[in-house]
Amino acid sequence: MTAAEAVDLAAAFKALADPVRLRIASIVACCPAGEVCMGEIAASFSVSGPTVSHHLKKLREAGVLSSERRANEVYYQVRSDRLDALIGQLSAMKPVVGQDACALPA
Repeated sequence: MTAAEAVDLAAAFKALADPVRLRIASIVACCPAGEVCMGEIAASFSVSGPTVSHHLKKLREAGVLSSERRANEVYYQVRSDRLDALIGQLSAMKPVVGQDACALPA
């Protein structure tokens, strides 16, 4: 893993490390329509609308969610490609016994 990949991975996991953000991502991912509007997400929490907006922004910046404005509402979708990439990067860290895959300089 390169230094840039490590920074990117850490930012994504930092965004997901908050319980409210994990719940938001779960709500969006589990929606049968594949997308959820901001109002529906906010209704699931006891925090203010601006706080939910902040969390949504962090998830968008990390690439976990995408958004689309339609009229007066913003709809959010999970970026499956991003989640697959994050999982792939974690999977690549599994120990590989007997192979010279170590990133340490010789």
